[in-house]
Amino acid sequence: MIGVSVLGSTGSIGVSTLDVVARNPDRYRVVALTANTDVDGLRQQCLRFRPQLAAMADEASAERLARSLQAEAPGIEVLGGEGGLLAAAEHPEAGQVMAAIVGAAGLMPTLAAVRRGKRILLANKEALVVSGALFMREAEAHGAEVLPIDSEHNAVFQCMPGNFREGLERVGVTRILLTASGGPFRERDPASLAAVTPEEACAHPNWDMGRKISVDSASMMNKGLEVIEARWLFDADPSRIQVVVHPQSVIHSLVEYADGSLLAQLGNPDMRTPIAHAMAWPERHASGVAPLDLFDIARLDFEPPDMQRFPCLQLAFEAVEAGGAAPAILNAANEVAVQYFLEHRLRFTDIPRVIAHTLESLAAGEPDSLDALLHLDREARVLAERFSATQV
Repeated sequence: MIGVSVLGSTGSIGVSTLDVVARNPDRYRVVALTANTDVDGLRQQCLRFRPQLAAMADEASAERLARSLQAEAPGIEVLGGEGGLLAAAEHPEAGQVMAAIVGAAGLMPTLAAVRRGKRILLANKEALVVSGALFMREAEAHGAEVLPIDSEHNAVFQCMPGNFREGLERVGVTRILLTASGGPFRERDPASLAAVTPEEACAHPNWDMGRKISVDSASMMNKGLEVIEARWLFDADPSRIQVVVHPQSVIHSLVEYADGSLLAQLGNPDMRTPIAHAMAWPERHASGVAPLDLFDIARLDFEPPDMQRFPCLQLAFEAVEAGGAAPAILNAANEVAVQYFLEHRLRFTDIPRVIAHTLESLAAGEPDSLDALLHLDREARVLAERFSATQV
């Protein structure tokens, strides 16, 4: 039996992970669960999966959870704050850690799991966006396996040769093609985008995701962050990474080889497929996802991304080319801008303006430590908040 810690268990990735666990009870047992403030959601998961540890980032929520579990599940230890998240990530009986906390808040718990040499099921792309070089060095130093959960990166992983870490050029890989649905605004009049609401931005045509990730998908920043993540996961030069808009979301990504071959991974748009793949790798087991019916799909369309309609994607490419702390600054500014937009305090089209202003205002040198990166992250957030507050 493999012990599993799920960081961010009440979010969409966490819920899907627990569904895969429930379908394979002879393989996995849950040892730790974490959430931010969703006391009721975590309580229900605790009663069903009986972890040894439950942690909440919000300490007041942790106290409420402890009281609610006192009668029905007194054996579950409940912790609060960052210390609780770290305890869940480092749990001695967890062989696998699902890193599904959204945003930069997931960086420290994920790194803690890396330093314990766990198998990291990486759904938190910001960990690599913020600290890519440092993160991968830590993984190598501590013998941690980092397996991608994003459907695109998992697809690339499935299409790569087993020895890809020897160098993409050496193994004949010429390009990574990350597919993108184009989100809800792929065909919308660009002149109307300033008026879109958070509800419209969160209405993704193919995927059921959290609100922050849904907005990122609508702006295509999500794809930009994935470009940065792919650069580190596969040690790929940014010039070898291409984004392809594929509205059906059936081909999850492709890998091009020197002989002209393109290998692709196809499947229904359901996160349980990459989750089950990474949990079982190098084996396969049930995920609960229905097989893809090619006759039902009938057609597959592809188009280049419109960088004028989606300036966030262009900003992400520029940040990964610039290197250093630019991706961390980009990510921090985006998180602030998206939150302002979700709170109806910023227009959708102001999101890239906030990011561009923050990137222009901070020197993106090469930070020599995690502390230096986190300091820049805080500076970027302050700048982004000040600028966002002036836009309405």
